[in-house]
This record gives sequence, C-alpha cells and structure tokens, in this order.
Amino acid sequence: MTMSTRTLGSTGPQVSALGLGCMGMSALYGGADRAESIATIHAALEAGVTLIDTGDFYGMGHNELLIGEALRTAPAVRREQALVSVKFGALRAPDGGWSGYDGRPAAVKNFAAYSLQRLGVDHIDVYRPARLDTDVPIEETVGAIAELIEKGYVRYVGLSEVGAETIRRAAAVAPVADLQIEYSLISRGIEAEILPVTRELGISVTAYGVLSRGLISGHFSADRQLAADDFRAHSPRFQGENLRHNLNLVEALREIAERKGVSVAQTAIAWVLSRGEDIVPLVGARTRERLAESLGALDVTLDAADLAAIEEAVPAGAAAGERYAAAQLAQVER
Repeated sequence: MTMSTRTLGSTGPQVSALGLGCMGMSALYGGADRAESIATIHAALEAGVTLIDTGDFYGMGHNELLIGEALRTAPAVRREQALVSVKFGALRAPDGGWSGYDGRPAAVKNFAAYSLQRLGVDHIDVYRPARLDTDVPIEETVGAIAELIEKGYVRYVGLSEVGAETIRRAAAVAPVADLQIEYSLISRGIEAEILPVTRELGISVTAYGVLSRGLISGHFSADRQLAADDFRAHSPRFQGENLRHNLNLVEALREIAERKGVSVAQTAIAWVLSRGEDIVPLVGARTRERLAESLGALDVTLDAADLAAIEEAVPAGAAAGERYAAAQLAQVER
C-alpha cells in the first residue's frame, strides 16, 4: 500500500497518516507477546507507518527497550524512516505505582539521556511531557526541551493532555509540533476550546484512544473478563451500566459500518481521520492482525451522509462514564 502522509504542525515533520502507539505492548492492557509486538512494529514500518509513539514510563522502560530492539532488527531503509515520539515525566515506584510528574529542566534532560540509551538512537524526534507538572512552569519544561533541540538530542517539541492556556504559553517559548490528547467518537472534549487553539497556532493533534481502549473497536463484549492490572478493569466507561450503554452505541455504529462493508474499528478510525489534515490518529495495535485492520481505515471514505449517520448514532457526549477514574482525571489539565 502507499501510505498517505500528514504534517505535524506548521514547523514539524511529515509523518504517516496513522501512527502506532506502543504502550499496550508493555503495560496497562494485560499480557502481550514480545515476539508478536516486535513483528507488529516491523509490519507497521513495512506498511509505511513512520510515527512510533511511546513513553519512558511504559513498563518502566520496557517499551523503549522493545522499540529499540524492533528498530535495530528492522531493515535499514525502514529503520531510517521511523520517527519516535516519547513522553516523559511520569514517576513510577518499583511496585508499578504512580508518584506524580516531574517537569524540572534537570529532570527533563535526565529522562532524555535514559531514553536515548534505551531506544538506541542519537536523537528523539518528538519529545513531550506526559502531563503538566503543576509545580513547574510549562515555560521551564519546554525551555529544557528547546535546549535539547539546540544540542541535537531532540528534533521537535510536543505536548500532551494540556489545556488551551498552557498550549499558548508553551508555544510562546518554542515552536510546538503537536499536542497528543485523547480524541475519538466518544471523547470529543477537545473540540470546544483546545482544537481551535491548536489550529490557530499551527499545532497538530496526535490523537490517542481513537478506539477508546478497544471499547468502540467492535471487538469488546460485555462478558469479557479483564485482568486486575488491565486499565479497563477500573475505567468508568467499562463498568456495569456504563459499559452496556456504551456497547449499545457500538452496535449503532456497527450498522453503519456493515452498510459500508467495513469494520466498526475502521469506521471509528476513519471518523477521526476525517476531522482534518492536522489530526494524526495513533492506533494501539498489539498484533499484526489488528494493525492490518486499522490500516484499512485509510481506504475508508466517509461522505456527508455517512458522517451525518455517525453523528446521529454516536452524538457528542453520548458516552456513559468519564474516560479516566477520578484520581487519574485529576492529573489531566481540563
């Protein structure tokens, strides 16, 4: 296939229209097969996917090591096309617990040094704080990334899960390529204030959670048993009546997908793709099968009638339950 491309912001790099989010290969969604994970990254690169997304805290470095191995064992031509996006700042305990965020300039440089080593690269393409450290002005955190850019260790500044005012303050310090934030048919909170600001400032959105952690993939069932360490076992949208309500939305979406001869997941991803050329969906495929399905969304065209039908089936605000539990939601700037 010929991969279509989009550009991250007015100052950022050209990337594939879909990116691969690798978190699930190391953490938060139950066990994953290492060999299949590496094979999936290789298959993504072979298909023309260039944007590979990770965080230094995914499995406490496991994910970066995994990606490093996948890049090292990929054909050179594919390895060279990969652009790696890294989130930093989340603090972990040995038992896997979360201990807050650190955006101090010294910490930013320290995190980068370890990421470069684990990934086995000489630079990080897009570097971003995972969340806002409320004790450190965003200007200081972004300023530290800008210093890393000057020294050749990072290429572009990114942001993650911050509000409109923080975006403006960050962009006043250095050009920002993209904002990584959740965006899907059932998570549309960015449309009111954040998306207008990113578009005003020439900043792209790399959208994660486009299938709402599998909830609107068409593959999740109400009787599915989740491991205790699976994020979804504690997510409000996957609980009780919330889950039943949300799966009814999926069935309404399935009717539209079947009329078009495509899958529910492909329809949901195509909807995010249709929101604008400045939006790059990240798909969290952990297997080659799911990756192939996701890539099929690139061939799905949604016309005005399709979009109207989707809007009627899954209108903004239709989901039951918050996208995070209360403790996690408190760490997201709203």
